[in-house]
Amino acid sequence: MNTEISRRRILQMLSVCGLTLALPGMSARAASRRREERPKSLITLWMNGGMSQLETWDPHPGTPTGGEVKEINTSAKDMRISEMLPQLAEQMHLCTLIRSLTSKEGDHERGSAFVKTGYRPEPTLKYPTLGAIAAHELPDARIEIPQHVALAPSGFVTPEGGYLGNEWDAFRVFSPGDGLSNLKSFVSKERQTDRLKGLSVVSKQFEFNRQFGTTRTLHQNTLDRALTMMSSEQLKAFELDAEPAAVKKTYGDTSFGKGCLVARRLVEVGVRSIEVNLSGFDTHVSNHEGHITQTKILDPAIATLLKELKERDLLDSTIVLCMSEFGRTPSINPAGGRDHWPNWFSCMIAGGGFREGTVIGATPSDLPKQSSNMQMMAGGKTIGPEDPIQVPELYATIMAAMGIDARKEIMTPIGRPIRFADATPSARLLKEEVAAKVVQS
Repeated sequence: MNTEISRRRILQMLSVCGLTLALPGMSARAASRRREERPKSLITLWMNGGMSQLETWDPHPGTPTGGEVKEINTSAKDMRISEMLPQLAEQMHLCTLIRSLTSKEGDHERGSAFVKTGYRPEPTLKYPTLGAIAAHELPDARIEIPQHVALAPSGFVTPEGGYLGNEWDAFRVFSPGDGLSNLKSFVSKERQTDRLKGLSVVSKQFEFNRQFGTTRTLHQNTLDRALTMMSSEQLKAFELDAEPAAVKKTYGDTSFGKGCLVARRLVEVGVRSIEVNLSGFDTHVSNHEGHITQTKILDPAIATLLKELKERDLLDSTIVLCMSEFGRTPSINPAGGRDHWPNWFSCMIAGGGFREGTVIGATPSDLPKQSSNMQMMAGGKTIGPEDPIQVPELYATIMAAMGIDARKEIMTPIGRPIRFADATPSARLLKEEVAAKVVQS
C-alpha cells in the first residue's frame, strides 16, 4: 500500500474541513507572488539646498577638495562613504551610489525644478514631478487617501502635477506624525448629512444647462474624494501613536525622522509616491559643521527606513531615492563653505529592482583652481565625472522599474505632445532580471 500523500491531496483534505496549512516552501512562493503583484511605490528623500557630495556620498579625504571629512567602510564591498553616516554605512549593501549625476542648472529654483521633473524649466509649460507621474500612471482604486504625499514640505519647488493637472499635486503634511487637521466634522453626523443634502440641491440646480462646465470644475469629484478620505481607516497611516517608542526613537525625534516613519506606513497602505524633505544644506558658510548637524538627522532616519523596508518585505516593491538639486563645489571658499555645483553631484537609490552594493561613476579629486563660471579646465579640456548619468536617464529608469512607460506621449492642455522623460531607461542601473524585462518592453 502506498503511504505517500501528495501535497495537493493534503490541501484537498484540509479544505474539506475548512482548514489551511502552511506547507514547506509555500509561504515563500506566496510572498514572491505578492511582491510581483504589488505595484511599485517611490519614496523621495529630498535634501533641500544642495547637499554636498563630498561630505556624504563621495568623500575625497586627504585631497585639496576633500576638506575635513574622513571616509569609512560600508557593508558593500569597496564602497566607502562619509564618516558622518555611520548607521547608513551598515545598510549600503542594499544601495546604489551614483556619483556622476550632471546638470546645467546652478540656481536653487531652476535646479530643483530640473531635478524633480527631469526637464529644464521653461515659461510656457509646467512639468509634473516624478512622484506625480507615478501616482497618475499607477492608480489604485482601493486607496482612499492621496496617492501623492509630501511630508515636511519646504524648499523651492513643491511636488506638483504640472500639465497632468492640479489634482496630482502632492497632499502636503507640514508636521509628520502629528495626524491631520481639518478632517473631522465639527457638527454631528445627522447635521452633516442634512448639509450635504442641501448642497446637493444647490449643485443640481447649478448643473442645469451647465453639464460640461460643472464637469470641468471637478467640484463633485473633489467633494466625494474628501468625504471618502475623512471616513477612511487608511488615515491612521499618518499617525504614529501605534508605533512602539523604540521604533520612533530609532528614526529620530525630528520632523524628518517622523516623516520617514510615516512614509514607511504610507507604503504599507499602498500610497504610490511620498516625498520627505530635509532642509539646511545650503552651506555657503561653515559647510563641514553644517553637514555634521544635518547628517545627524539624516543618518538614523534613512538607515532605519531601509532596514525596516527590507525586514517587512517591502524594499523590492519600493524605490528609495535620496538626492538634492545639485552638489557643492570641490573648492572651499574663504568662509569655510562650498558653493553651488551642478557639474557633478551624487544620489543614493535603493530597492525596486535597482542594483545593490554598487557605485556608478567617479569624480576627480586633484583639480586645478576653480574658474568663475564653474568649468574645470586642464590642458584645454573640460574636466568632468567618469561615466556620467543624466537626470532624465535616471528618471526614465525609475519609471521603467515601476512599470511606467517613460516614452509615453502626453498631450498637454495647450495641445503640445510631450513624453514623461526625454531619455531611455538605463539597464546598467538595474538588477539583471529587472533589466531584462525593461529591455524586452
